[in-house]
Amino acid sequence: MASIREFYAGRSILVTGATGFIGKVLIEKLLRSCPKIDKLYILIRSKKGQSPEERIKAITDLPLFDKLKLEYPNAIGDKLRLINGDVTELGMGLSKSDEDLLIENVSVVFNGAASVRFDDTLKYAVLMNTRGTRELLNLVLKMKKIDVFLHISTTYCNVDHQVVDERLYPPHADWRKTIEIAENIDEHHLQVLTEKYIGALPNTYTFSKSLAEHCVTDLCTGKIPAVVFRPSIVIATRNDPVAGWLDNFNGPIGLLIASGKGILRTCCTNPDLKADYMPVDTCVRALLLAAWTKGTSKDPKEKLDVSFYNCSNNDLYPITMKELIDMAKKHMWEVPLSTMLWYPGGGVTPYRLWYYLNVIFLHLLPAVVIDSILRLLNHKPLLVKIQRRIYIANIALHHFITYQWSFPNYKLLALEERLLPEEAEDFGYDRYNFNVDDYFFNCMKYVPLYLLKEHDYNPEQAKRNLYRMYILDRVVRILVLALIVWYCTCKVNLMGYLGTKLVDFYEAILI
Repeated sequence: MASIREFYAGRSILVTGATGFIGKVLIEKLLRSCPKIDKLYILIRSKKGQSPEERIKAITDLPLFDKLKLEYPNAIGDKLRLINGDVTELGMGLSKSDEDLLIENVSVVFNGAASVRFDDTLKYAVLMNTRGTRELLNLVLKMKKIDVFLHISTTYCNVDHQVVDERLYPPHADWRKTIEIAENIDEHHLQVLTEKYIGALPNTYTFSKSLAEHCVTDLCTGKIPAVVFRPSIVIATRNDPVAGWLDNFNGPIGLLIASGKGILRTCCTNPDLKADYMPVDTCVRALLLAAWTKGTSKDPKEKLDVSFYNCSNNDLYPITMKELIDMAKKHMWEVPLSTMLWYPGGGVTPYRLWYYLNVIFLHLLPAVVIDSILRLLNHKPLLVKIQRRIYIANIALHHFITYQWSFPNYKLLALEERLLPEEAEDFGYDRYNFNVDDYFFNCMKYVPLYLLKEHDYNPEQAKRNLYRMYILDRVVRILVLALIVWYCTCKVNLMGYLGTKLVDFYEAILI
C-alpha cells in the first residue's frame, strides 16, 4: 500500500472552502507535508471588492504559511492554482475552460465550502450547503482521474440523536425536493415555514449539512470513492505548523477572549457539559488520513461505499465548561490580554432566570453607563452593541452548550494505526502526549498575535494593566457594598426596623 506522501504525489487536488478555517490549514499542510503533489486547485470567488488573487494572497501572507515558505519557498507559486467559481451558483460559475481543466486533471477533491452561520435563512443555507454540494458532485462525477471525494460535514448535523455514530442517519427531508423548494419559493414564505420544516434540528446550518450527507451518499455510492468527514468544534492549532494559530472567535476561544476582556461575565450553559473540540491541525491530519485510506482501499465494495468519520474529542481530552473557565482564570495572570474593559470575572450558570438577571446587571447596565460616558466625551458608543451581539450569540448557541451528545470516533482513531512509522510525526494524532492545560495556555498566549493582531504585545505591561484593573474592581466592589449598607441603615433604617421586629418576636414568645 502506498504511503500518504506517495498517494498524494503526482496528483492534482481540488479544494473548495479554501478561505475557511480548515481550508487554510489544509492548503498549508498539503503544500508542506506532501510537497510532490502536482497542482493544488483552489475554487475561490470575488468577495467584498477583493478579487480571488487578492483573497488568496491575504491567506498565504498569514503567519500560518511562514514555515512553508522557509521549507519550500516556491511551493505557493509553483503548485497553487486559482479557479474562479462560486458554489452557490448553478454549475459553480465555472468557465468552460476551467471546467475542462478540472475534469481532465483532478484526482482528489476536498469539499469544505459551506456557510457555518447559525442564523442563515433556509433558502441561503440550502442553496449554499446542499445544492452547492450537488453542483460540485456533478463536476466530480465527470472527472476522468477521480480517486477520492471527501466532504466536510459536522458532527452536529444529527443532534436529534444523543449518540451520533460514524454512519448515515435517516434523512430529515428529501434533499432533492428541498433544493427545488429553495430555488422556487421566495425567502419570506420560506422563513415562515423554516421552524416546522427543519423539525428537530436546531438551525438551518445543521439541517442543510444533514441533507448534504444524503446528497453525497445518493450520488457517490457505487460510482466513486467518497468520505463524509464530520469535525466537531474546530479550534486553534496544537503545534502544526505553529502553536495557537486561529482566525476566528468561534468556540471556546471566543468565550475566553470575551471573558479576558472583561466583557463577558456570565454564560448560560451546563457547567458539567463536556466541550467536544478538536485542534484544527489534528483535524486536517485526520482528514488527509481518511482520504488516503479510501483512495488506497483494495476492497471493491468498501471502496465504493461512502465512509463516515467523526472527528471528535469523545473523551480523548475531556474538559467541562466549568473547568475551561477555571483554567482561563488561572492562565489569565500568566498571559493576560493587553487591553480590557474591566477585570475579568464571572462564571457560568445552567439557570435561565439567573442568567437573565446577570445579563441585566453585569452586562447591560454597565454597558449603558459606559456608552453614556462615551457620548458625553463625543466618542462613538459601542458597548451596548457588543453586549447585544454576545447575548444573541449565547441564545443561538444555547442548544449546543446546554445538551450533551456523544460522538464515537472509533473508526477515526483506527485510521492512525495504518500509518507507517516514518509518517507518524507528520500525519499522526499524537493523542497520548496531549496536555489540555498546556494546549489552552498556548491558545491564550498566542491570541494577541494571531487573532487580535497585537504585534507589539508586551506581557509584562499587560500584567501591570491587569493588576490595576484588579485593584479598581475591588475598590468599586467595596464602594458599592458600603453604599448599600449606608442606604439600608441611614435612609431605610433597616437595622432599626429589624431590631424592632426582633424585640416584638421575643415578646410574643415570652407571652
